[in-house]
Amino acid sequence: MLRKSNNYNIMVLTTMLFAFGCKNDTRTLESEQSMFENEKEAILETINEETKAAFNRNYLSWREKWVHDSFVTKTYMNMTDSSMSETIGWEEINLFVKNYIEEHPERDPVPSLVDDIKVQFYGNGAWVNFDQNDSLRGLKRETRLMHKVNGKWKIAGMHTTIYGFRK
Repeated sequence: MLRKSNNYNIMVLTTMLFAFGCKNDTRTLESEQSMFENEKEAILETINEETKAAFNRNYLSWREKWVHDSFVTKTYMNMTDSSMSETIGWEEINLFVKNYIEEHPERDPVPSLVDDIKVQFYGNGAWVNFDQNDSLRGLKRETRLMHKVNGKWKIAGMHTTIYGFRK
């Protein structure tokens, strides 16, 4: 009889531990999903704020959204006129954008802000893809390499392919 009671107690204890473990797994999964959504939202905010700053010619706000390091890259491929540009390193990107804003101070219409991005996280970084419609250039497909610097998401790489207006 003692033996049967011990087996029963072990079975009940095992069931309870399993049930509590599953509940913790559910909370952990919910917590991870919440963290993912919060980080995704912070990245989306950085991308949209950088876009608004660039199109509004707000140089100081624009530069706050970028990583200032030599590995940073920015490329444009324009499928409508077969042009391409590649800028490597923060100093070169910064100088290019600063000069562009000085030479073209008039604002461009801000494209529709992005609300749907695909994100793949890795350590303190994220790989981001999205489409954006620009009233002057048409459809653009964007890829951004994001790095978290001092708790804030910043752009470390940008690749833009411009497809123009589809007929």
